[in-house]
Amino acid sequence: MTIFDLFWLFFIVTSLWPAMQKRMLEASRLRLMQRLEQERKSRVIALIHRQETMALLGFPIFRYINIEDSEEVLRAIKLTDDSVPIDLILHTPGGLVLAAEQIAHALRKHPAKVTVFIPHYAMSGGTLIALAADEIVMDENAVLGPVDPQLGEYPAASIVKVLEMKDPNEVEDKTLILADVARKAIAQVKQTVQEILSEHMESAQAERLAELLSQGRWTHDYPITVEEAQELGLPVSTEMPDLVYKLMALYRQPAQQRPSVQYVPVPYRGRGSPEGQGTRS
Repeated sequence: MTIFDLFWLFFIVTSLWPAMQKRMLEASRLRLMQRLEQERKSRVIALIHRQETMALLGFPIFRYINIEDSEEVLRAIKLTDDSVPIDLILHTPGGLVLAAEQIAHALRKHPAKVTVFIPHYAMSGGTLIALAADEIVMDENAVLGPVDPQLGEYPAASIVKVLEMKDPNEVEDKTLILADVARKAIAQVKQTVQEILSEHMESAQAERLAELLSQGRWTHDYPITVEEAQELGLPVSTEMPDLVYKLMALYRQPAQQRPSVQYVPVPYRGRGSPEGQGTRS
């Protein structure tokens, strides 16, 4: 074999390796999901958004809840028998309101128990989806977020607030139109959240909570902790299965030149010693 042949062999292997890695990673994810399904006797659906990298060019792709996601989740729900519980593993910064509402309504209509697992965060549209669950299981440090709608780069509630502070005769037509759309968006989201919450709590409590989450009381990235979510009356627990963490480890961020966070990836027991290493006197 000549140097030229070796060069072409190296080129072919290098070109195919990213695709092979992706296939192996997907197979590992599916095996873990099947183990979780066997343990919980449920249908497991993963809706996980991490920054991903294109296989060949290395460009980062930022993911969020979109129509394709809602189509896939709705298809998975439709393929699930009414008697089979659904476990949704959710990790997302949010996304399109329409897509999140479709998923939430489909989960709400499923007759068997629906559990949403949040190992890290589920903001905005992710929170809207979580509200449809019979049980929300969060890591002790995981967070939810407000569901107030955003119009472009501005919160809808802030657009309405600005208009209330000014003389309408001094405001541009475009701002008046934005304010009208903002009011409608807030009302629509509030109505959706109220309908979803009414499945799990009294209508008066559902209305109060829907208004709190949709009216822009907080900034859009305000972190609603486990304790605060429980105080709001949401069915939140922290009994996270270990397999969920293992699955999340297979959705890691793309490698960087220098990692921002480094640690020895094993559990430590007692006195900061790695598991299995033991302690010495």
